[in-house]
Amino acid sequence: MKKFFSTFFAPIIALLLVLFFSCTYSINEGEQVIITEFGKPVGLPINSDPQKNEAGLHFKKPFIQTVNRIEKRVLEWDGPASDMPTRDKLYITVDNFARWRIADPQKYFESLRDERSAQSRLDDAIGGATRSVIAQHDLIEVVRSDKARKSVPSEEIQSELGQIGVLPTIRYGRHALDKEILAAAKPKAKLWGIELIDVRFKRINYKAGVIQKIYDRMESERRQIASRYISEGDGEAAKIQGRMERDLLQIKSEAYRKEQEIRGKADAKATQIYADAYNSSPLAADFYQFIKTLDTYTKTLKSDTTAIFTTNSELFHLLKDLKTPASEPVPTP
Repeated sequence: MKKFFSTFFAPIIALLLVLFFSCTYSINEGEQVIITEFGKPVGLPINSDPQKNEAGLHFKKPFIQTVNRIEKRVLEWDGPASDMPTRDKLYITVDNFARWRIADPQKYFESLRDERSAQSRLDDAIGGATRSVIAQHDLIEVVRSDKARKSVPSEEIQSELGQIGVLPTIRYGRHALDKEILAAAKPKAKLWGIELIDVRFKRINYKAGVIQKIYDRMESERRQIASRYISEGDGEAAKIQGRMERDLLQIKSEAYRKEQEIRGKADAKATQIYADAYNSSPLAADFYQFIKTLDTYTKTLKSDTTAIFTTNSELFHLLKDLKTPASEPVPTP
C-alpha cells in the first residue's frame, strides 16, 4: 500500500506543485512587474501605481506567460568622466552623476528591456546635454557654485586695475548649470519611460596639458598686476618729488625776494643817510669826498701795484693840492 501511494500520488503531487509555482508569483514593494506572453506584454504593469500597493501573491498563465521584474526604487547613474571645452576655449574633464527611476514601465520595457540598456542610453543623453551646456558657458560659471559669491576681492581693486587679474561677473553658477543639464536630458529620458530626477557635478578638473597653461596665465596676470602697482607707485613718487622741488623753488624764490627787499630798503636808507650827511654843509661834502678818495687809494693801490698816470689825473689831486701843513690838524665837519 505504501509503495503504491508513493508510486501513484507522488508524481501527481509533484505535478500539482509545478503547476502551482508556474501559475503564481510574488511581488515585493520595491519592484513592478510586466507579464509577457510569447515575448509581448499582456495587460497593464503590476504594482506601478504609487497609490496602490499590489505587492504580494499574483497568478498568471502557466508556461506561456513570463514575469518580467522591473526596479521601482530610485536608481543611480554614474557616467564616465569626459573631456569637453568651455565657451572660453578651456578643455576640462567633467564627471557628473544622476538619479533616476522607471516612471513608465510599459514604455521602458518596450524600448529598453533591461537596466543595462537604460544606463547606456543615459550615458548618451546626459553626456550630450552636459557637453552642450558646458560649451555655452565660461569656466568661471562651472567652478563657482553660486552667482551670489563675489568674484573679486573688492570694487576698489577692480576700479584700479581694470580687467587685469579680475574674474568676470558670475551670471549663473554651477547649480544653475545642473538644472540646465537636467532640463535638457529629461525629455530624452522620458521617451524611454524614465524619469530623470536630478543631475549633479561630481568632479571638474583641467586636462593635464592645460594645467600648466593655466598656471602660466595666472602668473602672467599677477605679474601684470605687480607691474601696474609698481608703475603707479613710481608715478606717485614722481609727483611727490615734483611737488617737493616746486615747493623748494617757491621757498627759495620767496626768500630771495624778501632778501632783495630788505637789501633794497637798507641800501636806500644808507643812501639817504649818506645824502643827508653830504648835503649838511660844504665842509661835510668836502670831507666826504676826501674820505671816499682815501678809500679808493686803499682799495686800488697795493704794495705791489704799478700804475702810470698823467700829472693832471683826478685820482691824485689830493696829493698835488695839499696846502695844509702836516702839523696842523685837519678840521672836522
